[in-house]
Amino acid sequence: MPTSKLPRAIAQMVEKNNLVMAIKTLAESENISMEAAKARIDAYEMNLKAKQQRKLTSIASKQGIPPEAISFSNDPAPTTPDTNKDKDITLNTSFDTLHTGLDNKLDSLGYTKPLLPHWAKRIIIILIVMAVIFWGLWRIFN
Repeated sequence: MPTSKLPRAIAQMVEKNNLVMAIKTLAESENISMEAAKARIDAYEMNLKAKQQRKLTSIASKQGIPPEAISFSNDPAPTTPDTNKDKDITLNTSFDTLHTGLDNKLDSLGYTKPLLPHWAKRIIIILIVMAVIFWGLWRIFN
């Protein structure tokens, strides 16, 4: 009676989407048919995808993202010019919900945004150093 747990090496092959090699290796190592190996690997793969979906859903709920903003289907929706605008709007609203969720989380942690971003401070320091070097060279060679 085959167990649903796969050997570690075969599980890694499945996670890396090397399914053909995983099926062959499982069939050889446990002396079962290819169909039985494929069935076990398919069951493991479905279990793995369900586990990943649960993790993503729990992370999204912790971040304040509504569950309808997450799509687990791999089938791309047919795009027409009308649905393209709707898609942009939904992407924009999902980004806005992500942004507000992040802002709410940072506010709850007591984080305040700096007056000048770090990159702006670096640019100002570089400009000041360049101005001092220019002024010094101007005084020396003028």
